[in-house]
Amino acid sequence: MYNKIINDSARNMHQLIENLLDWSRSQSGSIDFSPRYCDLLQVTNDIQSIFNIQISKKKISVLNNIPINMKVFADKNLLSTILRNLISNAIKFTPQGGYITLSAEKSNGNINISVTDTGIGMTKEQIGNLFKIDTNLTKAGTSEEKGTGLGLILCKEFVEIHKGSIWVESKPEKGSIFTFSLPYKE
Repeated sequence: MYNKIINDSARNMHQLIENLLDWSRSQSGSIDFSPRYCDLLQVTNDIQSIFNIQISKKKISVLNNIPINMKVFADKNLLSTILRNLISNAIKFTPQGGYITLSAEKSNGNINISVTDTGIGMTKEQIGNLFKIDTNLTKAGTSEEKGTGLGLILCKEFVEIHKGSIWVESKPEKGSIFTFSLPYKE
């Protein structure tokens, strides 16, 4: 029991520090933006492996439907931060036995990347306040996981650095779909 508490605390502290450092760099304008072609499936697999222990503990199934050889033109570090935060939130708000799906498709000159969960969902009011720095929307997860409230704000900023957009579809008790677009380049 103590090992679990220590492990959870260390993981939460690590994510908090990463988000604070990323947010600090974004606010000071010192984000290094170096886009290049990345294999999206490989990036999502790497991010998913970070969370394997949490996924296993909550008995969540993750289905990675990212097409093989789908390349995105993105800064790999920023893309990883976006995906890490979205997947972390999906795990946080999905109850035991639920599932998460990762998907991507080309649409209207963009690649739309989605993280779908069978979690607790949100009201329209909650959705309207998600990406605002002046609204503290932190909420405990389904296993009392804690957050900082910075993750989605970072996602929005990092997506916009890529000239993309981010949006969410959700209903209470029906789960959520977080989707962000990146401009598609041949």
